Amino acid sequence: MMDSKRYVLLPAYQPTALLPSLARELRLAGFTVVVVDDGSGPDYAVVFDAARPYATVLSYPENRGKGHALKHGLRWIGNTAASFDVVVTMDADGQHTVADAQRLARAAQDAPLSLVLGVRTFDAKTPLRSRMGNKISSLAYRAASGISLTDTQTGLRAFGTGLISFLQGVSGQRYEYEMNVLMEAARSRIPLVQVPIAAIYIDDNRGSHFHTVRDSALVFGNVLKFAGSSLTGFAIDYSLYSGLVLLLGGMGPAAVPVSNVCARVVSASANFAINKKFVFRSDAKTVRSGVQYAVLAVSILAGNTVLLSFLVNGLGADKYAAKLITELTFFGLSWLGQRYWIFRKRGGRPCAASAAQDEHRPALYAGTGREAPAEEKEHPAGEELKAV
Repeated sequence: MMDSKRYVLLPAYQPTALLPSLARELRLAGFTVVVVDDGSGPDYAVVFDAARPYATVLSYPENRGKGHALKHGLRWIGNTAASFDVVVTMDADGQHTVADAQRLARAAQDAPLSLVLGVRTFDAKTPLRSRMGNKISSLAYRAASGISLTDTQTGLRAFGTGLISFLQGVSGQRYEYEMNVLMEAARSRIPLVQVPIAAIYIDDNRGSHFHTVRDSALVFGNVLKFAGSSLTGFAIDYSLYSGLVLLLGGMGPAAVPVSNVCARVVSASANFAINKKFVFRSDAKTVRSGVQYAVLAVSILAGNTVLLSFLVNGLGADKYAAKLITELTFFGLSWLGQRYWIFRKRGGRPCAASAAQDEHRPALYAGTGREAPAEEKEHPAGEELKAV
């Protein structure tokens, strides 16, 4: 078997003077280095010029975000690399070591259709915003995917070139892209391998271009879609329920369950359509998933109605407060049923393994078969895939 070639991809926006020396070290370590200038501007031309003896430098005039830069570089590598080569993505700010990049490359060579993650250890020496941000995102990712990862925000990742088409098809242009990759990897049953790496923070991580409020909203956008969909369904449900309770007040005790059932049928239909198309982006057949959703909805409706009637008619609770309590109780059950039964990808359960535990399972995935997003189908003006 031929030895695989090792690429390292460095997305860079307004990099420090460390970039040329990092590119040189990587080149000496045997990597083919590809740097993407993410619209840094003319003031940084000298830095990129100093990196050119050791790297292929791709550039475009306007800043478009880290996700865009990664996909831009992957297009170039995809047009150049062989099917058995491996790619390491690495931050350009000096916070990853060449030795760790080599370790991830070796892990990717052993499991080319896995996504290898370089995970850091977060302790008291870690800057507070990095420690808290990763903790929150790890908890959110586990809730959304069922997978426990030590470090969801790592920029040091490795994979075989067989995953490039998958990575190009993941949505996102800025920092949300890397979280979206993890979400889509879980949905597509791509094995995740965790390799411990050194945690390096230069000047308390002040060189990071991650904007806490803006980019956190982008990172968690995928996770929050389900909550937004559920709130939309709840608004429809609660509005119809309230109106019907007033209209059917003359029915006595039957007004509550009748109003609840009618409101739930309408809101459930809207919720199913939103979740299938926008939240889980499921390609499951509508009839099959619709039947499964109906079974789940009827089961939840039965439990919902029993609890609501008990609170109102048995305990004498306020009709409107009881509705809020009931909906909060069954929110989690609805999410679990949709995430792991109705809209899940078919196949084995996703998992994350450490490098020491990974048995290098047979490849489970070679590509999604989905078309790339419209934003990636054509290169924007000024983005020719060539070194400049």
